[in-house]
Amino acid sequence: MDSYAIHFLAYYEEDKAISDLFINEQIRDREVRVIGEDGEQLGIMPSREALRLAEEAGLDLVKIAPTAKPPVCKIVDYGKFRYEQARKEKEARKKQKTIEIKEIRLSPNIDTNDLNTKISAARKFITKGDKVKITLRFRGREMAHMANSKHILDDFAEALSDIASIEKAPKVEGRSMTMFLTEKR
Repeated sequence: MDSYAIHFLAYYEEDKAISDLFINEQIRDREVRVIGEDGEQLGIMPSREALRLAEEAGLDLVKIAPTAKPPVCKIVDYGKFRYEQARKEKEARKKQKTIEIKEIRLSPNIDTNDLNTKISAARKFITKGDKVKITLRFRGREMAHMANSKHILDDFAEALSDIASIEKAPKVEGRSMTMFLTEKR
C-alpha cells in the first residue's frame, strides 16, 4: 500500500469516527429507502439509482438510519447537514443538567454546631441541584458502636427533610456508613 492510500484510510477512519454517517459511494446496501431534498418520500430503490438522483441534484446521498430495514438515505448537502447536526448536539448539551455528587464526611462524635455547619453546606449543595453523599467514618474503637451512630445520619436527613429526600438509606460499607440525599421533586 503506498503512502497516499495509508493517509486516505487514516483520514477516512478519522472522518467516520466524527460523524458515523455513510455518504455517496460509501453506501454499500443493495436497496435503500430514499427521502428527497425537500423531505418527500421517494420510495425504496437500488442505491445506485439513489446516488444518481443525488448527483443530478448536485447534492450528496447520506445514510441517516443504517439500522432500518431497508436503510434510510436522504438527499442533502452533506456539509450543511453536518453543520446542522453539530448545532443540534451543541444545543442538547447546553440544555443538559449535569448532576454532581458532593460528599460530606462526618465522624461519630461530631458536636451539634459542627453538624449544623455540615447541614448548611449540604443544604447549599442540594439547592444547586447536586446529590449529596453523607459519609459517617469510623476509626478504631468507634467500629464497635456503629449501630449507635446511625442516629447522626437520621438527624442529618431529618434536618434537610424540607428540601431533600433520602435516595439511598444509610448502609454500612467497610469502615463507613453512607447515605445519599437528593432534591425533592
